[in-house]
Amino acid sequence: MTHATGYIRVSTLGQAVEGVSVEMQEAKIRQWAALNDAELVGLHVDEGLSGKNTVRPGLQEALLEVKKHKGALVVYSLSRLSRSTRDTLELADRLEKVGADLVVLQEKVDTTTPSGRMVFRMLAAMNEFEREQLAERTSQAMQHMKAQGRRVGNIPHGYRLAEDEKYIEPDANEQEVLRLAAELRRDGWTLQAISDELAKRGAFNRAGRPFNAKSIRSMVLAA
Repeated sequence: MTHATGYIRVSTLGQAVEGVSVEMQEAKIRQWAALNDAELVGLHVDEGLSGKNTVRPGLQEALLEVKKHKGALVVYSLSRLSRSTRDTLELADRLEKVGADLVVLQEKVDTTTPSGRMVFRMLAAMNEFEREQLAERTSQAMQHMKAQGRRVGNIPHGYRLAEDEKYIEPDANEQEVLRLAAELRRDGWTLQAISDELAKRGAFNRAGRPFNAKSIRSMVLAA
């Protein structure tokens, strides 16, 4: 009988939007084990963690277990395993070197066969390509909103939220702080010296603390 180790990952976005809950992934993994006469020796879960890297406690435990039993690591989809093509391929190579396999249910990947390994590499590359496209579209949308003067993320110093709560508008008092910071910078002051000078004049960030170097730099560019 084949030994199988299940790995499950969910994030807040995954649970709310993609519908890939812990319970759903577990049910699919158990179903696969039953259909393939495999003994499920363990299920490991990472909740609320990104798939951008493989430094996840649940995944590391699953890898140790599957290496021990020389069985198969079973995951619901490539995106649950990793968002990086490089990391995914490295995981597959690590499993192959210790005589273990990788099974991805949604994409029907099985690295026990040459054709399965080829399909796996193709799907991993496509997965990362789609992720990069999404990131690019999101970035373009945010830049468009900024160009329109709409709020995107935190409101930068020097501005405030307009009454419609959609757009931002200049804040007279904070704009004066920006003007002063830019003037001191043009006079050759260091970022730390500007922060100290603003503090002496009673100008602090919205948390009531002196501005740090990064904030000063952003203020100078915005002025």
